[in-house]
Amino acid sequence: MRSYPQYIDGKDVEGTRWTYVLRASAYLKENRPAFNLKRALELGRPVESTENVVARCAVGAPEDNDRALEAARRASRTFRLLPLETRSQIVLEFNATLAERAEELIDILIAEGHPRRLAQWEVSGMLRCCDEPTVRWYESQLHQEFAPAGNKLELIRKPDGVVCVNPPQNAAGSNSTLGVLALLAGNALVVKAPRTTPLSVFFVYREILAPILEKHGAPSGTLNIICGHTEQVLRTWLASPLVDDIMFFGDSAAGLKLGEECLRNGKKAILELAGNDGFVVWKDADLEAAARALEESFYGSSQICMVPKYAIVHPDVADRFLEIFVARVADIQPGYPENPEILLSPVLKVDGFFDFLSEAETKGARVLIGGKRVDVDGETSSTGMFCLPTVVRVDGLTDSRDLSCVREETFFPLLPVVVPEATTDDEALLEEIIDFLNANKYGLRNSVWTADEETAHRFADGVTNGGLLKVNDSHIGFNSILSTHGGNGLTGGPYGELNYAGLRTTHLQGISWGDGDPRPLDSQIVSAGERVRS
Repeated sequence: MRSYPQYIDGKDVEGTRWTYVLRASAYLKENRPAFNLKRALELGRPVESTENVVARCAVGAPEDNDRALEAARRASRTFRLLPLETRSQIVLEFNATLAERAEELIDILIAEGHPRRLAQWEVSGMLRCCDEPTVRWYESQLHQEFAPAGNKLELIRKPDGVVCVNPPQNAAGSNSTLGVLALLAGNALVVKAPRTTPLSVFFVYREILAPILEKHGAPSGTLNIICGHTEQVLRTWLASPLVDDIMFFGDSAAGLKLGEECLRNGKKAILELAGNDGFVVWKDADLEAAARALEESFYGSSQICMVPKYAIVHPDVADRFLEIFVARVADIQPGYPENPEILLSPVLKVDGFFDFLSEAETKGARVLIGGKRVDVDGETSSTGMFCLPTVVRVDGLTDSRDLSCVREETFFPLLPVVVPEATTDDEALLEEIIDFLNANKYGLRNSVWTADEETAHRFADGVTNGGLLKVNDSHIGFNSILSTHGGNGLTGGPYGELNYAGLRTTHLQGISWGDGDPRPLDSQIVSAGERVRS
């Protein structure tokens, strides 16, 4: 069993109690005994077996949060002075070590309830967000030099100081990795591990990153890992003069409210909130490939913000595409997360699933597959933890946004496929679809599948909504240099965009190096003005 104290000011710090992590499969096999075991362990009672206990992580007191902030503030004054080359090397060594220990992390994510395929995808994103091409690109953005007319000018992104990271409980380890990019920029970190899923966060930061920081001479307090009550921790961060930035992952209502409070308290909010991604299939698309990509909708039972949440399929190919897609969806079944074929996770918002499904049917949508609550073995059950992947056909684009499952984020496996009204005017239909995507109040990702280059470019030029556009590509796949996160609207707030955490946690400063001769007026401009007057 792994055991993780908190990590504050370069030291392991005991908490006030322990939270225990049991294998998710134990809850799926026997729910009540697993909960009873966890409860007994956390109360300090004797137990018969700890076979399914993976780890324990310390939960701290409010004063531990205070100590972490103080340590981070002290460290930030020194850490920012480390050369950019050194900070880059820290991140590259983190990337290399993470790659070496990828299977270990995947096993931890599986224990936390992530199906193996989902865990592998998450780790691929963690590696891609800080690989060498990405780090080199960051270097080019963090420090630039120019010499117009012989003057040396610099544009330098200076670190904000202390960055606090609050990752979501559904994907804490992978999302928290954005904090590593804040270190690249020269900031100090306070990372809060969720009490429900702390293990992957402690593993990534305490076992992988902390030794690398120490090796390169980072001051103690550069990295701090705490675990506590979320609202209490956030309140402390908002009120503390030691905090500069708060990186928050969560639902849009809570995130936008936090953003307002950050503004009132003089903090920079970096928000990663909900998503309602669109996926367009044009009439000339490779339907088999598009169906494989749309299948990504059901990763983790759709409880991931960056999977497709609705599709729009050209009416000329809708029937054929749905035939192909539904056949693929039929093969997606529940199971234990250790099984490499499994995509689905237990659904947390079962009531929302059935509410949205009922509304869709009432308004004319047709259920093509799914619509049932099942247990881990796929048997229909009123108490099952899973919902079968569900596809509903929605005929007509114009009124489709009246359906909640099209308009809102669906954090459950319910995918509406919208088929626009039949038309012979493809030009007008493409514009209508682009307008539809741009009207989405969320703004994370959008995809299009088409064989026509002109159509693809019209999509890329016309769609302004979203931090990332995908053309004939995996919707959830990751690329070097392109950020893994970020969006506008209800996804990232009013200042949201493709989120480069290593830039968002900095501020731009210009520096002019003179030659010792103060000249408040530009001689070239003065000379030009004199010539004009003459």
